[in-house]
Amino acid sequence: MALGGRIAVVGAGAVGLYYGARLARAGEDVSFLLRSDFEAVRERGIRIDSVDGDVALPEVAAFRTTEEIGPVDWVIVAWKATANDRFEEVLRPLLHETTQVLTLQNGLGNCEALERIVGPERVLGGLCFVCLNRLSEGYVRHTAGGKVTIGEWRPEPGVPRARKLAGALEAAGVNSKAVENLEWAQWRKLIWNIPFNGLAIAEGGVTTDRLLADPEIERTVDGLMREVIEVAGAKGLEIEPGVVEFEIERTRPMGAYRPSSMIDYVEGRSVEFEAIWGEPLRQAREAGVPVPRLEALASRIRRRLENA
Repeated sequence: MALGGRIAVVGAGAVGLYYGARLARAGEDVSFLLRSDFEAVRERGIRIDSVDGDVALPEVAAFRTTEEIGPVDWVIVAWKATANDRFEEVLRPLLHETTQVLTLQNGLGNCEALERIVGPERVLGGLCFVCLNRLSEGYVRHTAGGKVTIGEWRPEPGVPRARKLAGALEAAGVNSKAVENLEWAQWRKLIWNIPFNGLAIAEGGVTTDRLLADPEIERTVDGLMREVIEVAGAKGLEIEPGVVEFEIERTRPMGAYRPSSMIDYVEGRSVEFEAIWGEPLRQAREAGVPVPRLEALASRIRRRLENA
């Protein structure tokens, strides 16, 4: 199923390059907003080394500004949530009266930020379950996963936007599905992101295999996951049984995987603290759910970031 219309990828790091390149190779009309990668991508294109089949995109519609791209039908936001204060400035030139905006960002609060610009009925959220690393300008390595779960922030009856996006990604070779409840999917992903991204930073910048090699840290991972599940349940979002064991066991074969937030931390970039830990912690307090492990982890991360 082709998506059709013009697509703009905003935030062409590992996530934006990977999914944007797959859509472009499938024949979609994709423009990439690029900063540091602009010259390299214009000259050499995009290269994806992938367990699901390599992608070489020698000719790329690359632009430095959204004014150059102009109005599009679909915007895919793939930058870090730390840049959300630039939404208004960057997105406005891409919008016409029916432009749909999909955020592929981590954590909570991104859809709320977007709805203030385009309205809630034009916002979709996507959760990426994928192991990606940007190795150099325009070059991404994909080592595991790739699934995208898409939901509409405020669904409109009879307007299957999420299913249309999921179908286009499937046609591009990406395992994708539409879900009825986006908030549930966001909390479901936090079950992995909160402990593994967080402890990788709190422990000083370590990979997931080192976290699970320490029985005490593994018990902390388990406890953090159960706190996230309890908060989700208090919000009426029931998580399936056995998810803690499943998430820990699926992480073991990843080996020395570097979570995205840990990479940002060790490379001196801004970390998505509010989206991944701050906002979930605020919502836990609002729901009246005690989360001592999350409180302690958030404090450890703050100290690491302050001393970085």
